[in-house]
Formats: sequence, C-alpha cells, structure tokens
Amino acid sequence: MLHLLTRKINRRNTLDQMAAVGPESLLISLLTAGFVGMVFTVQVAREFINLGAGNVVGGVLALSLTRELGPVLTAVIVTGRVGSAFAAEIGTMQVTEQIDAMLMLRTDPIDYLVIPRVLACCLMLPILTILSLVTGIAGGMLIATTMYGISQNVFLESVRHFLSLWDICSAGIKAFVFGGLIAVIGTSWGLTTTGGAKGVGQSTTTAVVTALLAIFIVNFFLTWLMFQGTGSSVLKGL
Repeated sequence: MLHLLTRKINRRNTLDQMAAVGPESLLISLLTAGFVGMVFTVQVAREFINLGAGNVVGGVLALSLTRELGPVLTAVIVTGRVGSAFAAEIGTMQVTEQIDAMLMLRTDPIDYLVIPRVLACCLMLPILTILSLVTGIAGGMLIATTMYGISQNVFLESVRHFLSLWDICSAGIKAFVFGGLIAVIGTSWGLTTTGGAKGVGQSTTTAVVTALLAIFIVNFFLTWLMFQGTGSSVLKGL
C-alpha cells in the first residue's frame, strides 16, 4: 500500500500483466463458468419442477453464481494459472540473483515486479468475474430451455427479479479482494524463495495452496459482512 501511494507506477509492466491475467485467462474462465451453470441448472431444475417452482430456476442460478460461485471459481482458476506463474517467475529470478542485480541497479523489485501484478489482478479479476457470470447464466438458460422446457422469457424474468444491484457489486468487491490476495501471496512467496530449482517448486506449490485457503477464508468473512440478516430475494422473485 505504501508503494502504491508514494511511488510511480510502471505502466508498461502493468499493461503486460493485465494482458496475462485478463485476456489469456478469459477462455478457461468462461468455459468453467458455462459448465458450472449447466450442471447447477441440471441439479436445481429437476427438483424445483417437481415442487412446481420451475419459474424460479433462473433466479436461483443467478443468485448462486453472483454471490458465491462466480467470484470464487474465477479466483480459483486465476490462482492456478496466474498465481503459480507469479511465484515461479519471481522465484526463479530470486534464486538466479536477478533480484539482487535489480537492487544493484537501484530498481526496487516491489515497484517493478509486485505492484504491476497486484494492480493487474485487482483490475482484471472483477471483469473476468462479470463475464463469467453472464456465461454461467447463459449456460444455465441453455439447459433450462432445451432439457426442461422453461422458456427464455420466464428464465430471464426470474433472473431480473432475483438479482439486485448490490449482488453484482458484491461480486465485484469479492473479485477485487481475491485478486489482491492472489497477487500478494504469489509474489511474496516468489521473493522469499531459496534453495535453487527445488525451492522454486516448493514456493510455487505453497503459493497456490496458501492463496486458495486465503480465498475460501476471506470469502466467508466477506459473505458474512455483506449478507447479514434475513434475505428477501426469493420472496421478491416469487
């Protein structure tokens, strides 16, 4: 935080990292979200139709994706793809003494390596999450219309009634926080790597595991803060 507020941001590195985190992770994030939306719809629609509540399938899917599944699954995908790369890349630089060379050249590794990655993850993860939400809802709608005979109008109307602006904002806030966690944990383990090639592998594995645990734990506290009390989305949708 101190470096972000007091130092100059390296724009070129930040843009390069944004390209690595965003566009290069887009396809796998959308595929994951699409199939998760389909599977969720298969599991929910068959039970809700038996209860005579087939008209709320879209809303329940949208709530689940927006509040939990979308941000968390996108963060997990980015952790596996990007967080591990951060730890491995910076860890290799550390054990090959490239970090020491940067310090000798009066280049702060925090400004040059860490800050661009933190900004890239914090900015791109909310965008990936929103796109994943749209893809997941579209996948769910495809299954609902083709397998269960729920019309698109009923499905989308249910989504519109159930979702609120705060649900979408909460997804963006969660994604922003998760992005910061992924970048900070990945780069910190990379910068503290020791022990040659074996150390790089250990740092990479530990960074991914630590980031995943942090995401799940922080997600609980964010959910607890954002959605206290009794909800009214289902009643409003009905």
